[in-house]
Amino acid sequence: MRPGVVWLLAGLAVMVTGCAVPTSAPDEPPPLDEATFDMRMDTLAAQLSQQCGETSALQQRQLDQQQVFTADVREVGSLLRHLRSDVQALGARSDEPVIIREECQADNGLLEGKTLLGRNEWVGLPSIGTYLQARIDSGANTSSLSARDITPFERDGEDWVRFKLALNDDDVVVDHIRDEWIEAPVERRVRILQASGDDSRPVITLLLTLGPLRENVEFTLNDRSHLDYPVLLGRRFLLDIALIDVAETYRFERPEFPGGESADQAAEDEAADADDSEE
Repeated sequence: MRPGVVWLLAGLAVMVTGCAVPTSAPDEPPPLDEATFDMRMDTLAAQLSQQCGETSALQQRQLDQQQVFTADVREVGSLLRHLRSDVQALGARSDEPVIIREECQADNGLLEGKTLLGRNEWVGLPSIGTYLQARIDSGANTSSLSARDITPFERDGEDWVRFKLALNDDDVVVDHIRDEWIEAPVERRVRILQASGDDSRPVITLLLTLGPLRENVEFTLNDRSHLDYPVLLGRRFLLDIALIDVAETYRFERPEFPGGESADQAAEDEAADADDSEE
């Protein structure tokens, strides 16, 4: 026989033989008895219990951390609120002027050649012959004298004015001057704008004494009897000669005039002037 045929027959024989060999079934787990089943269930229960315990512990740790974080946040918020209040207080103070007070010594009431005055002082009017209480007010420009019955007239071709002091019962004055007529030339007139309309007031010049000061002072004449002081001294009087210490009153003695009281008796009148309520 030819070699090819021999090999073909051998192969067919092997195939037939292989088909006849029985195949084994796959391995199956043996059946569980009751004891083995219970043991496996206990194992699973123990594992599940352990996992639940670990989860609870983890949740508790997270809750503790959350409480600590919340407390920290509240503390930071409180600190921020206090910081905001401090910043606002600092900002409010920064808008105010910083006042640096320096101690200085007065030499007989004189500071750098200027006389230091209190907010209220006694003044003398030698040409009239009386003393009066005056309010020192740097807010007013021109000084003012309380006058009533103001009557203009002409003398030697010049404008003059005749008037009486406008005083109330509490004003301190040399008694015989209270109703005496006073005459003076008119220096000029000033226009006063008021809600009730314009008002033209005469301005006169009178010699005034106040402590060491002796000055010719311009006064506008108008009725001040409804105010606390019959005399008001303004900026024009203060300019270059005086300063005001608003914490003090009556730094200089009351001048003396014939018919008036002595300077030693002025303390009672000064005590009655404790209520500083004008303007």
